[in-house]
Amino acid sequence: METIRNIYCVGRNYVSHAKELKNDIPTSPFLFSKPTHALVEACGQEINLPGDRGTIHYEVEWVVHIARSYEKGMKVDELVDSMALGIDFTLRDVQCELKKKGYPWLLAKGFPNSAILTRFIEVPSIEKCKQFDFALFKNGEQVQRGNIQNMIFDIQTIVDFCALHFGLGKGDIIFTGTPEGVGPAAEGDQFSLKWGENTLGEFSVSLKNE
Repeated sequence: METIRNIYCVGRNYVSHAKELKNDIPTSPFLFSKPTHALVEACGQEINLPGDRGTIHYEVEWVVHIARSYEKGMKVDELVDSMALGIDFTLRDVQCELKKKGYPWLLAKGFPNSAILTRFIEVPSIEKCKQFDFALFKNGEQVQRGNIQNMIFDIQTIVDFCALHFGLGKGDIIFTGTPEGVGPAAEGDQFSLKWGENTLGEFSVSLKNE
């Protein structure tokens, strides 16, 4: 976790998710960021989330780690050395109000512990990653399942876009978007994040009033 610098997040990168929230399908990558204070590793512990700011939704995502500074023309397999799964926790009621006002989403997306990460594992190649689904289980039941081959914008497009508009270097990570099935987290919920048949991270939720 100490090596992570910038946290980029791709919004609306699965058609099914955009439709379930009644959002338009983007025609170019739609990005936002989270502060590093949002990061927390899912290693079986209880994670505190705000309980007094409205509904909190989980959004499971495939996350890539950038191993070197981007140079124009680089292929993604040259840049990405490892992957994890993550949850982009979102204060949905807060986000809806921000959208109405045309404000940035940071208050809904950037609070402490809003960026969950599992342990990182080696990426043999991006093509091989398409052979595996990733999934989120809540209290033992599957609530989300996705595959990166269904992303609207593939990881090469996302990497090129990030580098052009924001810069991309060693230690940056990218949350690549969530499939359909997002929903609310409640006090005591147990979450497991799976890559194929392997569990990469687990945690429980505690909602705290501040």
